[in-house]
Order: sequence, then C-alpha cells, then structure tokens
Amino acid sequence: MPVGYLLSVAVVALGTLFALVPPRRSRALSALGFRLGLLLNEVPVIGCYWLIGWTLLAFAQGNIATPGAWAAVGLAALTVVGLVVVARRGSQAGPVVERALAEGLGQGRRAAVGAGPVGRVDGRRLARFLLVPLLRRRHGVVRVANLSYGDAGRRNLLDVYHHRSRPAGGPVLIHLHGGRFRGGRKNTQSLSLLHRLAARGWVCVSADYRLQPAARHPDHLVDLKKVIAWVREHGPEYGADPAVVFVAGSSAGGHLAAFAALTPNDPAFQPGFEDADTSVTAAVCLNAYLGPYDGQGADTSPAAHVRSDAPPFLIVHGDRDSVVPAAGARHFAATLRAVSTSPVVHAELPGGQHAFDLFPSYRFETVVDAVESFAAWVLKNR
Repeated sequence: MPVGYLLSVAVVALGTLFALVPPRRSRALSALGFRLGLLLNEVPVIGCYWLIGWTLLAFAQGNIATPGAWAAVGLAALTVVGLVVVARRGSQAGPVVERALAEGLGQGRRAAVGAGPVGRVDGRRLARFLLVPLLRRRHGVVRVANLSYGDAGRRNLLDVYHHRSRPAGGPVLIHLHGGRFRGGRKNTQSLSLLHRLAARGWVCVSADYRLQPAARHPDHLVDLKKVIAWVREHGPEYGADPAVVFVAGSSAGGHLAAFAALTPNDPAFQPGFEDADTSVTAAVCLNAYLGPYDGQGADTSPAAHVRSDAPPFLIVHGDRDSVVPAAGARHFAATLRAVSTSPVVHAELPGGQHAFDLFPSYRFETVVDAVESFAAWVLKNR
C-alpha cells in the first residue's frame, strides 16, 4: 500500500469536501473546514495538479498494484470531479456580479462608463489562471512600505502602492485587513485588487491598525480615520487626488470601512484631529462582518449609522461563508438601501467562502472587475 500517496490523496479529498460543503455544526469544525478548504475552493486547479502529479508518480514507481492502491486512485479521480464542481461554481461569479451591478447602478451602467462585462476570460487571463494561479503582483507597481500615520508604533504603519510612472491625480483606495479585530496584517489580503488598481493609475493604501486586547471599539475606527486624514495630507506626494478616496476592507476591515463611510467628520471618532476631513467617496465591503462590535450594543454596528447621504456602497459576500454568514451582509444592504439615496450594490458569490480575496482566483478577479466598474460609475456620477 503506497501510504504516502494515500495520505496525499486523502488530504486533498478532505479539503475538497470542505470546499463543497463547509461544516457549520461546531465552531472548531467550522474553523478546520475553513482552513482546509479555502485554497481549493478558490484555486481548485492546484488540487488537480497535486493529484495528477502524485498519481503519475505512484504509477511510475509501480506502487499501484493492490486493491487498496486502486481505491486511492478511485478516490483521486472522484476528488478531481469534486474540484471540477468547485471550479464550475466559481465560474458563476461573473453573471451574478454583473446582475448585481445592473440592479444597483442601472442597466445602462456599462455603456455609460465604457466598461466591458465582469468576469471575462481571454487567453492571457486563462493562461495565468492555469499556469501561475497564485500570481498577485503587477509589473510597474511600486510598494512604499511602513509609512507611519499615527503614534501606535508598528500598528500604525501603512503601505502605499502606486504606478512606477507616478501619474498625478489618481483616485485613492484605502484597504484594511480582517482578523476579528485581534489579528491580521497589511500586505496580505486583496493584493490582486491593490495591484490592479495601482497599475491603472490609482494610489492604493494598505494599513495596519491597533488590535485587541490593547485596543477596543472605537480605537480601530479612529485609526482608519487617521489613515484617511493622512491620505488627504500626504497622498499627493504619491500622485493621489485627495478629493477622491474610496475605503475598503475585508471581514473586520469591512466593518471599519462601512463604519467610517457612515460617520464622516464625526468628532467622536476623531479625537485630536476633529477638523480633519474624513469623508469618503465610496465604500467597498468584502466578506465583511457588519454586526455589533464584539457582542456590544447595537450602536457599534454600521447598520445603526445608516444615513440618507451615505456614499455609494459595493458589498460582496460568499454565499457559503461559514465564518461570517451571508445573512449579515444581506441585512445590512437592505437596511442601507431603505435609507440611502446613493446606490447600494450587493452580490453573493456562488460557492464563495470567507476570505475569498486572499487568492487571485477567477472568483476574486471577477470581484476586482466589479470594483473597477463600480468605481468608474461612481467617478463619472459623483
């Protein structure tokens, strides 16, 4: 019995099972399923390559000669079928996001901004998905790392991404990482988004912020407001237009992005810099937690601060998110739509799990397309 081959197949099979059916019965099992299934759910081709490579090696070494070994080959074949199902679900992101944009921005959105359909796959993009599926960086983008924006040491550092040519007047996107307000760091999440926009002439900022247990609400939000104020003061040094600032976040960072967008220039969240302009042009929430902060009162939820003059929102969530269920984003989008006079675009990605923005998958590249299209509409109509 080729034990090494069997173990390799079993690990990929288990990860594929968790990608197909994320466990939800217990917090521990849900966390395990999330970790084992995330990569395969976003980049199933990696699992296929792994299984094909190990199977060919097992045959080449003459290890497939027993009923148990053939059973492992059968499990590998069945797992590849499962990965094809995972890939097919991911491919449905394009039509779903396209419909969400049309519903939120109007049927004439694409013609108005000269945008193509989201999720398009040409030869170059297909080759990248198949040959270098984990490539996130873009040629011509410069990262200026670890610039200080506050007095909290390493937790108040940010990175700036800009095109090497440093064109003037570029829109700004600020992104905050997730991590349940107690973990995570900049330069790990939504990198495909940061690099794509920077390659298009945007100035992108990825920032760290204070974490639990040393920080509590609203400390994290105060840090984001400081980042916005920093961008308004220093952004032009990197080619930014300080008047056009989009704020985005993943998971807990999405909570902060939504909260900041709904509380512009609120002195309660700007201690010591009350006169700074912290308004934003639009907000992007990716797999965001949008409920009350850490079990505290309802006023710590972004939904408690919805307003008629809220900026446009793009809210994207996975329909199989086992960490932050999609119902929370759905409820927030409905609450905001009932009050705001600005567009609210809400999309649920078929088969999408939490943290889908960690990898440059077809699903997330489709989301990046959507952010570009959403931003083009906002900039044209602001």
